[in-house]
Amino acid sequence: MARHDPQRDASDSQTGDADEHEGAPVSKSQLKREARAMFDFGKRLVELPDSVLRSLPLDSRILEEILFARSITSRVARKRQLGFLASRLRAVDMTPVEAALDKRQEAARELNARHHRAEAWRDRLLEGDSRALGVLLDARRDLDAQALRQLLRNAQREAAANKPPASARKLFRMLREADEDGALPPLD
Repeated sequence: MARHDPQRDASDSQTGDADEHEGAPVSKSQLKREARAMFDFGKRLVELPDSVLRSLPLDSRILEEILFARSITSRVARKRQLGFLASRLRAVDMTPVEAALDKRQEAARELNARHHRAEAWRDRLLEGDSRALGVLLDARRDLDAQALRQLLRNAQREAAANKPPASARKLFRMLREADEDGALPPLD
């Protein structure tokens, strides 16, 4: 007769549980969530501009389905086509497409952050904060200090005279270009 070993029984039941979860059927709710996610992803692809869409690593048949969905004007027919597109997307590995879209989105976020950084520096400098100008020039020795000061003076004169902010725009462009070369220092 075999001896009863509680440790072995416990380890067998632990590995058995893992095997049961791996082979367990996916719930109907989970399948619906995945189908809805692919439907939304397909809708997102349909709404992309042509230039972005053609740069993605898409299968030619899926690209045709996306273009066809764009041409449909009836709401019901378009929704049906999006459902068909979603079923096609579920059959293909979409991770490269998702990665390409995420990369584009990250680049757009970075561009937006650079824009806001340059804008914040311009506003701080136009407030007349001489300490901020010193911090900026200490951190970025590559900036043309004389041109920067001249633009600041002109922008402040234009603001006082209620003239169009041409110098403030030039100052912003100068700061944005400097930020493209290397990030501007953070504001306190």
